[in-house]
Amino acid sequence: MPTACRTLLVDAFTDDPLSGNPAGVVPDAGDLTETQMQSVARELGASETAFVRPADDALHRVRYFSPTQEVDLCGHATVAAFSLLAREGRVEPGRHEVATNVGTVDVEIEVEAEGDGDGDAAADSAGDVTVWLTGQEPTVEFVDLDYERVGAALGIDPAALEDVGADLAPAIASTGLPWLCLPVNFLEHLGGAAPDDDLVAAVTAEHDAAGVYAFTFDTLAAESTVHARAFAPGLGISEDPVTGTAAGACAAYLRRVEAFDDDAAYGDLRFEQGHFVDRPGHVRTRLSEETVAVGGAAAVALDGTLSVPDVDDDEILVA
Repeated sequence: MPTACRTLLVDAFTDDPLSGNPAGVVPDAGDLTETQMQSVARELGASETAFVRPADDALHRVRYFSPTQEVDLCGHATVAAFSLLAREGRVEPGRHEVATNVGTVDVEIEVEAEGDGDGDAAADSAGDVTVWLTGQEPTVEFVDLDYERVGAALGIDPAALEDVGADLAPAIASTGLPWLCLPVNFLEHLGGAAPDDDLVAAVTAEHDAAGVYAFTFDTLAAESTVHARAFAPGLGISEDPVTGTAAGACAAYLRRVEAFDDDAAYGDLRFEQGHFVDRPGHVRTRLSEETVAVGGAAAVALDGTLSVPDVDDDEILVA
């Protein structure tokens, strides 16, 4: 008999539904098998779906699935899931440990209460909720790229990459999920990108990266630090609207290359993304000496019930 499974679409890194980055969220996924979770993710069709499960040694265990495979960590799905839990009063404000495939990560929930300002996180009294995810210790490894090949893969004039690459070398950066951080000289060139998924997947596979995070300091909003686009066809995602793990990786990269003269500038960076796929949003990052935290808001776009058939291990589930 099918199991009734509450399933939501929650838009992360935005205050408004139907913008930002949509994530599937299954807040009570403890009884679902891996096969069922994969089928639910495929049915929802979001770039990632977060499945929240019980944990013995952490607040929760979260597993993430794209429509095609399990993903070890996902920033926007984490923000979506814990924003929902906070608004429903199922998680208190403050810092919590969450178990993932990359190990235990810190999730901090900030709630700006409406009304009496007592910090109540219940849905009927919570104001703005910001979820911060602190990843693993950041790593940055510079790489030599064939700009002609990468430019052809992304549909960007290689000169737009080589120009800025003379001062800012591309690198594989990670706070849990590795991304190829690739500076582009102007927004015009980044906005006009026309990637070839097969060629991009070949480049990222060669460097064991989840995808390419192409960015420019030429931004739409004056308060933004960079404008970025994320291409991850190797994960089944041609272009991700707003990407938390990539923003965190890029923040670590910017500190490594000493992009700013004032150290205080790294305390609150703002990454705008998604405008060229009509889902604008932004990610905030905070850098300490050894960690990078990514943060943002989220809005529920869809809240419903999915019927998930019971299956044996050797059966194929059609959701």
